[in-house]
Amino acid sequence: MTPTPLDALAALVPDGALLAMPPDNSLAPAAFARALVRRRARGLRLVGVPVAGYATDLLIGAGCVASLQTSAVTLGEAGTAPRFAAAVAAGSIELIDATCPAIHTMLQAAEKGVPFMPLRGVIGSDILAHRADWKVIDNPFADGGDPILLLPALAPDIAAFHAVCADAHGNIYVGRRRELATIAHASRRVLVTVERMVEGNLLEDERLAPGVINGVYVEAVALAARGAWPIGLLDEYAMDAAHIAEYARLARTAEGFSTYLAQYVTAPLASAAE
Repeated sequence: MTPTPLDALAALVPDGALLAMPPDNSLAPAAFARALVRRRARGLRLVGVPVAGYATDLLIGAGCVASLQTSAVTLGEAGTAPRFAAAVAAGSIELIDATCPAIHTMLQAAEKGVPFMPLRGVIGSDILAHRADWKVIDNPFADGGDPILLLPALAPDIAAFHAVCADAHGNIYVGRRRELATIAHASRRVLVTVERMVEGNLLEDERLAPGVINGVYVEAVALAARGAWPIGLLDEYAMDAAHIAEYARLARTAEGFSTYLAQYVTAPLASAAE
């Protein structure tokens, strides 16, 4: 698989796409999100798997997002995701509440090719009042009086994440973050940025193969050195806490967010670096 330029990878995402991304403690596609901002993506329907962070807040602030389904949006130690909070307060995006187990269960249903999967733990919560697509039935294998929640399969149009490396066959090494395999299997298309390309076939290495997503699921790969930055990446580099704090400070206001975009996202030097 020949690498695709980063901005060309972002161009593969149509406006209005249902786009799934992992959280900041996984393999967050930060450089890819910045490329989506540069291409002025619009109407994206984001899915935080199972929570959302920097990349989602950036896309919301840049006006790229129509809706968000997730269980939380956070910048971790830097606090609340400011552009998300402002958008919810203004009613400019649709927020679809979920829970972490629910997000994973819906993706697992799509991964397995079944229309729904059952889940416990949500019954009795207020969230059911706001999810008409979630159904409570009586457990058909019990004698009655045993309610169970049915969740519809969730098949994103596109899954996007950043990984350490890929090989020429499109196989992607994700290490211990095996939830990325579920996202890839559940989604119709998979777009990945990586730190580097490697020789050989990752699936032929017994030590690496358990942490590899088969290239049959991957549509395109782009090289993006430090593509998770300012988020950390496995054992490659740590989170840039100072930069996240700077983002949180600037993004508290629309004017500050514009300053951030101009300096780190849309400026010629910023885009050239990615």
